[in-house]
Amino acid sequence: MVISSAMMRVLVLANQKGGVGKTTTAINLGTALAAIGERVLIVDLDPQGNASTGLGIDRKNRRLSTYDVMTGQETLQAVVQETAVPGLCVAPSTLDLLGVELEISGDKDRPFKLRAALHEMVEAMKVGAYQGFTYVLVDCPPSLNLLTINALAAADSVVVPLQCEFFALEGLSQLLSTVDQVRRSLNPALTIHGVVLTMFDPRNNLASQVVADVRGFLGDKVYETVIPRNVRVSEAPSHGKPVLLYDLKCVGSQAYLRLASEVIRRENQLQVA
Repeated sequence: MVISSAMMRVLVLANQKGGVGKTTTAINLGTALAAIGERVLIVDLDPQGNASTGLGIDRKNRRLSTYDVMTGQETLQAVVQETAVPGLCVAPSTLDLLGVELEISGDKDRPFKLRAALHEMVEAMKVGAYQGFTYVLVDCPPSLNLLTINALAAADSVVVPLQCEFFALEGLSQLLSTVDQVRRSLNPALTIHGVVLTMFDPRNNLASQVVADVRGFLGDKVYETVIPRNVRVSEAPSHGKPVLLYDLKCVGSQAYLRLASEVIRRENQLQVA
């Protein structure tokens, strides 16, 4: 079953290492894509719910969540909430997701729960019953569990945030191996969209060496845009805002706008190919 139509592309942000800027990238890449005219949905599949919090969705207002979608109790459309960013919506997460793996472990279609929900949303878009989105960004938990497998099985491509520190490549081979396994068994069309280097500090010689090593290892799979370490990016989530709303002129905001443009360029190249 193919999810994406000309109307919608599904990009998954995945890395089993925590603290690499995955959720921050989901929030701010989504905001930047919306700022340049795309309609974007962020699907929060992390039980911690940080993407939802960072987009200003208070926990008491998450009456429905991706837990309800994964357990088949609600459609994805019913769960979606608007954010303060025009053109950007979120399907929020709650701690209930912690138990979803046990709840669906006996289901034969357990790797395809998200795919089915997205497919249903696309069908509603096709008949005009739902306005829908041009991009769906799925924020995964920092582990290669059933939630992440669901995301990969539903995706067109994977965006891998990678921190510019010594252990950056640790675990990357495991993630790439998992993507390859999912491609062989669950989603033959799955590709690596790109690797985005995050938390870059130009004053740190090691950070520059990591950038060079990653580019040498992965070549043009690495985005040209590098996300700098920036205090405004770190502060924004505590205010329930993407950094583009918190401080549009800071270097972090400008980097995410460049990344969004680069994502669009790669998408256009894929369509031409």
